[in-house]
Amino acid sequence: MSYVKVGKENGQSIELYFEDHGQGQPVVLIHGFPLNGRSWERQEAALLDAGYRVVTYDRRGFGQSSQPSVGYDYDTFTADLNALLTHLDLRDVVLVGFSMGTGEVTRYVGQYGNERVSKAVLIGPIPPYLPKTDDNPEGVDPSVFEGIKASIRQDRFAYLTEFFQNFYNTDALLGSRVSEEVLRASWNVAARASARATLACVDTWLTDFRQDVANIKVPTLIIHGTDDRILPFDATAKRLPSLIPGSELVTIPEGPHNILWTFAEEVNGALLNFLGK
Repeated sequence: MSYVKVGKENGQSIELYFEDHGQGQPVVLIHGFPLNGRSWERQEAALLDAGYRVVTYDRRGFGQSSQPSVGYDYDTFTADLNALLTHLDLRDVVLVGFSMGTGEVTRYVGQYGNERVSKAVLIGPIPPYLPKTDDNPEGVDPSVFEGIKASIRQDRFAYLTEFFQNFYNTDALLGSRVSEEVLRASWNVAARASARATLACVDTWLTDFRQDVANIKVPTLIIHGTDDRILPFDATAKRLPSLIPGSELVTIPEGPHNILWTFAEEVNGALLNFLGK
């Protein structure tokens, strides 16, 4: 098992668990909330078969990484990512983020530049700026996020059950594109995450990435499901092509938030086509 140290809390090391497989150009996969690096299993298999080196890791607070009480903000998440890239001395990297992971990708490229990164992929993105404000009328009403936090505080496990119903659009896709077993596995992974991290991450969804987006200078692919109930298409991915010059947008018709599993062939095809250019 491989870990990289990213900080300390009360004298104890904060470590990220990572896996590094294959040879070729490195592709770093950054998972979504509230899962871990193994949620990329369908993409990892396709990338390894296509001859890429694949690195996955668990965000602090999730999976097999440390579960500290601090560091749940995108500056810290991105510093964690940078520590991993530096530890492995990765170059010519393709950064691929899903959901919350698109925040790390966007902030990393926006702030650290393209010295190590050659391409970026945003799947089910949070950027550019999620909450509705006077200067961001396309966003989501902030009361939604307060309601989410209240639900997590009240009963985190019940919240996770409802969350995954909308994560996979089970009313439309259960039995065809997602199984009860996948739901159970996802719930089990999320239930083992840090309760503090699960709650604290909700506030990170309100991060303003507009300046980071403006600084992206590498080829960028955006993939989003048209039926996403977690991060609505109109508030997120639809806006990005006009903000990232030269970026490509691929929409997945009827795709829920987690298109990594439910529409894996479509996602993998778009991803491999982009990487091959």
